[in-house]
Amino acid sequence: MALPYDIRDQIIQCIGNCFHYKDNVESFFISCGIDRHLARKYRDSPKFVWARKLLNELENTQDGDILQKKIITELCKLRKLPDNNVPNPDAGIKALRILKELANQNKIEVDNHARNIEIRNKIAKEKAKIIEERAHKLSNLKKQLADGLLLKDRQRAGYNLENILESLFPLFEIEYRKAYKTETQQIDGHFRFEGFDYLVEAKCTKDKPNEHEIAGFERKITTKLESTRGIFVSINGFRDEVVKQFEGKGSKIILFSGEDIMHILEGRIDLRDVLRFKIEKAAQEGKVFFPVSNFL
Repeated sequence: MALPYDIRDQIIQCIGNCFHYKDNVESFFISCGIDRHLARKYRDSPKFVWARKLLNELENTQDGDILQKKIITELCKLRKLPDNNVPNPDAGIKALRILKELANQNKIEVDNHARNIEIRNKIAKEKAKIIEERAHKLSNLKKQLADGLLLKDRQRAGYNLENILESLFPLFEIEYRKAYKTETQQIDGHFRFEGFDYLVEAKCTKDKPNEHEIAGFERKITTKLESTRGIFVSINGFRDEVVKQFEGKGSKIILFSGEDIMHILEGRIDLRDVLRFKIEKAAQEGKVFFPVSNFL
């Protein structure tokens, strides 16, 4: 039996506005009794689209009606937003309030307090599984990076680094476009983070990049929209005198060393936190290179 349209739409609004991290969305769906493979089937889609497609599938399954009601029940139990970093907390709280009103009007019962505790525990366990899976994938990427450093063919080593970055960013829920070419430029990667677009330059050369190489990448950025910034990744790090040439001059480039990347691959720090720390240092102090080890 299909849910009334207004309730169905409100579930979608709750998932899109109340959650920030997709890990929490996936673990929430699993905690409602949804099969793990179905729960993550549309994970690559935006959260609103993910919820809509999942509800569509549930309508065509044998126990879909029960599972949809479980989603409503568990959302109605929330006393605060699951994630603190949602862009618009007021929209999330409003979406929950409206869903609770609709659930009451349609006599969709909310389970008791004991069940609420059980669900929270299950969410925590499922989230732990997701984190464990990520740690395994990070370990594989770390090995891939180590193997690439042994390659004598530095061009192949560079391609290896591009592939690692392409796999790394999605692990932290950041959509990443792999290397591509324009009519005049080679771009090693692109991602969007907290309202800004970032072009990526990945270097795995024997020598540390010189001023000309970094300036060349900076010129690629200036040919794009004003909101575009750049991430320059150099596995062998940077020379101090070169870094100083780009500090405090309105540069839109942030530098990552191989050591920075290794800290992330070893699970010592979240990629999203690294980006935020480096962006803050660049914005507040003009430091284009601030090693991860300084704030671990």
